Formats: sequence, structure tokens, C-alpha cells
Amino acid sequence: QVQFVESGGGSVQPGGSLRLSCTAVGSSLSLFMAWFRQAPGKERELVASLASGGRTNYGDFAKGRFTISRENAKNAVILEMNNLKPEDTATYYCYGDGEWGQGTQVTVSS
Repeated sequence: QVQFVESGGGSVQPGGSLRLSCTAVGSSLSLFMAWFRQAPGKERELVASLASGGRTNYGDFAKGRFTISRENAKNAVILEMNNLKPEDTATYYCYGDGEWGQGTQVTVSS
């Protein structure tokens, strides 16, 4: 059974950048991988997904600012986040093969 370990979260100022990493342990990455996020009091929402053939899909809020990619050599999926805004503050979760990571906190504040 695959497990996902996320890292890279933290606190940044508005306009800053973060690079989240999700490493698959115990198995290879799924052909479909995704990042979701959940802010306090809100529903979990899709940030970005990456399917076979390199097809990507982004939440409207992420378009032009976030990029999802795979690092096959590290068995990881990456989420590059630029021009971060306070409303991006949330716990970010990796998803694949029906499994969720434990989440990594992103806080954007001045």
C-alpha cells in the first residue's frame, strides 16, 4: 500500500513562493496524482492534478501561479506555488490511488 509524505510547507509573505513535494513510499506514483487544499471552515478543493500523458488541470485560483509536475527519479510529485496570497493559506494534501498524505501547512501572511 502506497503512502504519501508531503513536505515543503511553511510561512511566507504575500507574493512569496513555496515548493511542495509529495513522495510516494512503498509503491510508484499513481498515473493520476493531485494536490488538494483545505482551509479552516471550508471544504477540501482541488488545487492541481496531473494525469497520464502529462495532462494537467488546475483550480481557477491556481492558474498562472501554480505548477504541478512529476520527478520520477525521486518518485515525487511537486507543486510550485508563486505569487502566494493570504487566501492560499490552507493545509495542502497529496492524493493518488485513493490514498491521502498527512498534509502540509501553508500560511501566507504579512
